[in-house]
Amino acid sequence: MGTDQYHEPAEELSQKTRTFARMITALVEEAQAIGWYEQRISLEKDAAARAIMKDAQKEEFKHFSMDLEFLLRHKPDWRKILKGIVLISGNIVKNAEKAEKTAG
Repeated sequence: MGTDQYHEPAEELSQKTRTFARMITALVEEAQAIGWYEQRISLEKDAAARAIMKDAQKEEFKHFSMDLEFLLRHKPDWRKILKGIVLISGNIVKNAEKAEKTAG
């Protein structure tokens, strides 16, 4: 079954590009799931149900992280920019601007 993940004719895209598009879609889906769990957790009154949802959300964090790592391994410039932004103290926007310039 096809999806709307391609903006160009799929048959004209390389296998590498189609895989990249699938992983981007997977990353987005994991991010959505994380957000959905966050909403559910914030409203759930039953402690046991909330604990299960938190556990499930942690799985989504893991999946998101694996998807992101796959993508970063295939886009070195993206990794360079990310390294200049993520887990670095200071102003996020300024760090991002510096990282973008550094990546070339």
